[in-house]
Amino acid sequence: MARYRGPVEKLERRFGVSLALKGERRLAGKSALDKRPYGPGQHGAKKGKISEYGLQLREKQKAKFMYGVSEKQFRRLFNEAARRDGNTGVLLIQLLEQRLDNVVYRMGFATTRRFARQLVTHGHILVNGRRVDIPSYRVEAGAKIEIIEKSKNNPQISRSLELTSQTGIVAWVDVEKDKRFGIFTRNPEREEVVIPVEERYIVELYSK
Repeated sequence: MARYRGPVEKLERRFGVSLALKGERRLAGKSALDKRPYGPGQHGAKKGKISEYGLQLREKQKAKFMYGVSEKQFRRLFNEAARRDGNTGVLLIQLLEQRLDNVVYRMGFATTRRFARQLVTHGHILVNGRRVDIPSYRVEAGAKIEIIEKSKNNPQISRSLELTSQTGIVAWVDVEKDKRFGIFTRNPEREEVVIPVEERYIVELYSK
């Protein structure tokens, strides 16, 4: 299954939660979910009973859409998490958080992960002084993430950093806003990652 490229606000309405897909619109209370807090379509307001499998699938889909990964990428990350010692669900979330596009988003250089992915693929990001254009690149603790010199005054990046005064910046990155760089200091603890996903259902789904 390819990465979803359709209307993202319909996804948030379908799941009934914010997936951080619309950045500034969400902060301003102008997202579709704020205006129409029910599912899309003629019968969107009706809520039927969801099966256990449906619940498991729903949580997987929320995680996939939120982090912007394909089914193949998601399955690969899950398999890696399952091979490691520790809680598989927590390890899966940590692996997702280590993606370069997500780290760029977490540092406040982009208002959404989709824009962060564009910054990476278009060559605006340096990792430890080297240009990296692969969104799935895994960022290790201590890595320096930097905006390239010619893009440091990009108005979209500047606006995104301004908005961090409202949203805040997560505890596991250290950002120098004026200099347009940050350090990925460590992997986050699960309780620090505030996302509307219950990963235990994903583990149950893949463990069948």
